[in-house]
Amino acid sequence: MRGYKIFSGTANLEFSKMVAKYLGIPLSDAIIKRFSDGEISVQIGESVRGKDVFIIQPTCAPANVNLMELLVLTDALKRSSASTINAVIPYFGYARQDRKAAPRVPITAKLVANIIQTAGVDRVITMDLHAGQIQGFFDIPVDNLYGTTVFVNYVKNKNLKNPIVASPDIGGIARARSLAKSLNLDLAIVDKRREKANESEVMNIIGDVDGKDVILVDDIIDTAGTIVKAAAAFKEQGATSVMAFCTHPVLSGPAYERINNGALDELLVTDTIPLKQTSEKIKIISVAPHFGEVIRRVYHNESVNSMF
Repeated sequence: MRGYKIFSGTANLEFSKMVAKYLGIPLSDAIIKRFSDGEISVQIGESVRGKDVFIIQPTCAPANVNLMELLVLTDALKRSSASTINAVIPYFGYARQDRKAAPRVPITAKLVANIIQTAGVDRVITMDLHAGQIQGFFDIPVDNLYGTTVFVNYVKNKNLKNPIVASPDIGGIARARSLAKSLNLDLAIVDKRREKANESEVMNIIGDVDGKDVILVDDIIDTAGTIVKAAAAFKEQGATSVMAFCTHPVLSGPAYERINNGALDELLVTDTIPLKQTSEKIKIISVAPHFGEVIRRVYHNESVNSMF
């Protein structure tokens, strides 16, 4: 066998260490520095000739810096004669710009896909793309893992009296339905109208939540406006409790304040993005073992889909 190596950018180093620990190998040596003007400098500290390499780097905030770091790492490994380069991007930044939602705007997710391919990446492994069709923006294999699978056992262990799964918007129905099917629960939907970016207004609830424990499911929570307003709307309709599941805790701007002071009782997130601060309401479930297992299966040419 050719052998494989795991490299990490600086975006979420602890996550990378957990993945490497699952695989039973150390992180490989890459020296990543910044010049005084902010330019990124990379030097690979060991031979990768003929090896399959995996770069773990979510393109979370600061998105531009972390994306550029991924590209520079890719180029360094490509020029070091790595056999294949696999980009493990737990959180794919710019995924929300996946279509022309207004005149004269870019499709930035497609642009980022082009850049990653041009840099020399042979495969992308990610989790819960904001829009599944982004896989089609690439001309290389893309493994899009399902974050909701890690929440199933958590719900079962909670022993909720009268649970119901809910989607915070129309666009997230497929994700919520998948979890509801896994748990054999009913589904409710929040119908909202977004007036401008990062702001939303809850309009009404589709489904009966009176006396029920609501489980909100989303892929990304950014400023937390949508999820907190949805929690308040559910409680106004008689919900006993509201917890939320989120794969990617972007949590920017007033997000922490809204979560701490809002009607949401609990927020469960994964560690695809490192949290900026702690909160009594926020709990973390690691998906590092999932990514580690996918890396192992990709290297050994085993099925990834059978995991889910």
